[in-house]
Amino acid sequence: MLLELARPVSLLASMLSLLAVFHAAFLGAETDIVQRLIQGLAMLALAAGISLLSGLTFLGHADLGQLSRTFPVRVFCWTSGIMAVLFAVSWYVETHCIFYKDVRF
Repeated sequence: MLLELARPVSLLASMLSLLAVFHAAFLGAETDIVQRLIQGLAMLALAAGISLLSGLTFLGHADLGQLSRTFPVRVFCWTSGIMAVLFAVSWYVETHCIFYKDVRF
C-alpha cells in the first residue's frame, strides 16, 4: 500500500527537480553564462540523486542492475541530455549571433 503511494510521489519529485534544473539553466536571473552553468550543474546533481531514489522505489525487489531501466531514471537521462544540447546551442547563439532591432526614425 505504501509503495503504491510512494511511486507517484517520488516520480513527481523527480519531475519537479528536473523543472528546477531547467529554470536554473535557462530562466535564471544570472547574466553570466558561467553562473548559469554552475547553478545548473548543482541542480542537475540534486536532480540525479532524486531520480535515483525514485528509481529505487520503482525497482522494488529486483536486481540493482536494472536501475537504469526504471522510468524515472530514463526520464532523467533523456531530459538532461536534451537540456545539455539546448544549453550548448543557447551558449553558441548568445556568443556568436547578434540580433539587430531595426529601428527607423
